[in-house]
Amino acid sequence: MNLDDIKIDKELKIIFMGTPTFSVPILEALIKDYKVRAVVTQPDKEVGRGGNVSFSPIKKVAMANTILTLQPDHIRDAVDEILALEPDLIVTCAYGQILPRAILDYPRYGCINVHASLLPKYRGGAPIHRAIMAGAKKTGITIMYMNLRMDEGDIISQSEIEVSETETASSLHDKLSILGAKLLIETLPSILAGTNNRIPQDSSKATYGFIIKREDEKIDFGKTKKEVYNQIRGLNSWPGSYCMCDGKILKVWESYITENYFPNKFNGEITNIYKDGFGVKVENGEVVFTIVQPEGKPKMHATDFINGLANKGKVIGKVLE
Repeated sequence: MNLDDIKIDKELKIIFMGTPTFSVPILEALIKDYKVRAVVTQPDKEVGRGGNVSFSPIKKVAMANTILTLQPDHIRDAVDEILALEPDLIVTCAYGQILPRAILDYPRYGCINVHASLLPKYRGGAPIHRAIMAGAKKTGITIMYMNLRMDEGDIISQSEIEVSETETASSLHDKLSILGAKLLIETLPSILAGTNNRIPQDSSKATYGFIIKREDEKIDFGKTKKEVYNQIRGLNSWPGSYCMCDGKILKVWESYITENYFPNKFNGEITNIYKDGFGVKVENGEVVFTIVQPEGKPKMHATDFINGLANKGKVIGKVLE
């Protein structure tokens, strides 16, 4: 096969596997240029007390385009159903399950994954959050062949993007989602023509972007101001970082760093009230919280939170935990 044959081969049968919003531009790009035979996504969820059913973002795209949707609890339980569709290529993006060998070995063009990092950096389910929390200066998208291990398959192509000092997980998520769609469409012709790269990963250079756990969300004021700042922006807009104020959860969504230093204050102690927020002492300086969310309330400017405290006059010196 050569590149002149790609137009004909756009009738090949593709199965797409994914679930969250991040995967939507990738699926939409495939639908525009190729024949997507079916979508595999996570099962519907009940939300709220009324038992309302919530569809995944990927299922909504599939329904809008009249694409067959499969929703197994475990992918191993849907092997026969998937192979019966005779896929020529399987594309996954943020699906969240490792495919069994029977599926990996079936498509003639293989099973490929769109991953939101420059592998082997940040293997795992939260590469965007972890890159920002680690203070990474760059990240990107990797198109890779899948194998039986998490994000360890051969690299086909990569595209790099800079991570600014003010980047949040939310803003980087959106940029990488669009970049992933672009890189996939640019890479597919070489895969179909058999001219693509296949570069084994150097596992000695691997780092991991493990799924965020509750303990990752709590702010440790014993860390440096850079570490605290990176944690806050790395968990914005989900799930958010938090501390405790008067025994209640206070989520922190936005902040910035100052050059102030308070050697005589405790870590976690409120240092100053500013026009745009309030400062908190950390190990080597001060982080100013600007957007916060008290327990049971919506997001608000940090100054509004301070103004709403019953003991406003004793704010400076209060210690957050």
